[in-house]
Amino acid sequence: MSVKDVAIKLAKDSLRTYLKENKVLSVLPDMPDYFLKRAGSFVSLKKGDGTLRGCIGTIEPVYNNLAEEIINNAISAGIKDPRFPKVNLAELDELYFSVDVLHPKEEVESAEELDPKNYGIVVEKGPQKGVLLPDLEGIDTADKQLEVAMTKAGIDKADDIKIYKFKVDRYNE
Repeated sequence: MSVKDVAIKLAKDSLRTYLKENKVLSVLPDMPDYFLKRAGSFVSLKKGDGTLRGCIGTIEPVYNNLAEEIINNAISAGIKDPRFPKVNLAELDELYFSVDVLHPKEEVESAEELDPKNYGIVVEKGPQKGVLLPDLEGIDTADKQLEVAMTKAGIDKADDIKIYKFKVDRYNE
């Protein structure tokens, strides 16, 4: 099985197991090494028409390994994204999964260092933090990427913000 196949299967199986049995899937002992490293990840759920149905993730690793990040973020994307009602078992087979594995973030000095097709961003101002994954529909410029991330964070002025960029390994169904 390829890394992509394992990532998608892990995300789907974990949400299915949680919805059916109210249990968190265990990491299998024969998991490929790629999933035993530590990294942040995002799991996105989309309907057949491409409409977002849920997306939750971690910028920095929170769990013991990437497999646990994907398992927990898939469950959260399905039941904890405050923008959407909880996913139910009946609709699960209609959803498409995407897993983004985050590379470490790097601080940037200005928007000139950003490229919304290739880099996601994190903006921070005090405790406020906004995250935007790369290569999102409708986000074609660094200025637009910054604007959307700041809005998500509730930041109204670009004064004294920290900006970070990060690459992802994206695995789409």
